[in-house]
Amino acid sequence: MPIKGILKQVEGIEVFPRQDELADGEFGNGIRAPLGIHRANVHRYWFEDAGSNLEDQMAFLRGVKRLTRNDLETFTEGLSIPDSIGTRPPIKPVSYPAWNNGGFQILQHVTVRAQRSGNYWTRCPSCAREGRDRAGDNLAISIADPRFYKCWAGCTREMIRAALGQPIHERSYR
Repeated sequence: MPIKGILKQVEGIEVFPRQDELADGEFGNGIRAPLGIHRANVHRYWFEDAGSNLEDQMAFLRGVKRLTRNDLETFTEGLSIPDSIGTRPPIKPVSYPAWNNGGFQILQHVTVRAQRSGNYWTRCPSCAREGRDRAGDNLAISIADPRFYKCWAGCTREMIRAALGQPIHERSYR
């Protein structure tokens, strides 16, 4: 089977991790789990060995052998968790580039919760105001250029700015 991503291959298996190395405080790619819906393309991904409908997928899951506590203890006997796991380095303070000219800077209004895939991730203010985004990671903000941000739950830029009390003002061209 071809490997997805090599020579712009669209179909095939995905190999993780994709990076050869990560700097301190960075995360690798997330792994797409079956039955999940991709946030960008809104496609649902299925288990390969079952039919492409929810009923067949659930029947497949019901047929998977469940592990007992004894099974898990046997599998993990003698293993330990490395000391480095569970201790995240703090997210570095954000500097604001001079190109912004003192305009709206979303990073002054939100608390960055994670940094991965070239973005800062945080709670979407508009989602939070509506009682959504319990995980606090709907809003992606470009690290390279924080003027670009997107709520993966569908909130518009106008909704986000309004929730922050910073509405976008219409420009007058007279």
